[in-house]
Amino acid sequence: MTAPVFVVDEVPSAKTFVLDGAEGRHAVSVKRLRAGEDVVLTDGRGRWTEAVVEAAEGKDRLVVTAGPVQEEPAQAPRITVVQALPKGDRGELAVETMTETGVDAIVPWQAARCITQWKGDRGAKALGKWRATAREAGKQSRRVRFPDVADAATTKQVAALLAGADFAAVLHEDRDCDSGALATAELPTAGDIVLVVGPEGGVSPDELAAFAEAGARPYRLGRSVLRTSTAGTAATALLLGRTGRWS
Repeated sequence: MTAPVFVVDEVPSAKTFVLDGAEGRHAVSVKRLRAGEDVVLTDGRGRWTEAVVEAAEGKDRLVVTAGPVQEEPAQAPRITVVQALPKGDRGELAVETMTETGVDAIVPWQAARCITQWKGDRGAKALGKWRATAREAGKQSRRVRFPDVADAATTKQVAALLAGADFAAVLHEDRDCDSGALATAELPTAGDIVLVVGPEGGVSPDELAAFAEAGARPYRLGRSVLRTSTAGTAATALLLGRTGRWS
């Protein structure tokens, strides 16, 4: 089994380090780590170190000896999923599975047909949940570079993001859409890929027109129609395989 991952503000280098607080409590009281076991400490931004447990103290202090700091470079092409806001807790499900799969960035999108509305304190709380989910899923999947979860974007902001991409696509439920299947689209080997996942009610004609003007074409994933909370994960997996990032 690979070593469990814990998040720190700054990755220590070749020295004794005490992991405390919530991460220390998880290591000692939940994982029940003991002397001699291996762990990975990361800042979630690509810097990490392997460490060996020296002792567990109390309920929330893990003493480790850290090795040299290493850095995982960002992979290319970078994959961003613009995720329309789903109902209920399906947003966290989408973030969790996309993170585990390997997405690089997630942009929450307040689409015209979204039932869920992120406003005021409710919106801030929901965004906080998405970011916490990405962090926990990053740890669970043994990542050392967690996906960025951006502030909620408007359609205009999404269009600007698409305009700057090296490949931009809107996942479309129409199996006969003109651009064809994402599985056969010509993809870049570097730069930025941006995918848009619409809400349960679909992307509106006005939104499709704005995205088309920005250079994004509609593509289908397959013959079945996926939920908004699973389409981004399926598309990310497809692209990771096609671009060689899963090789």
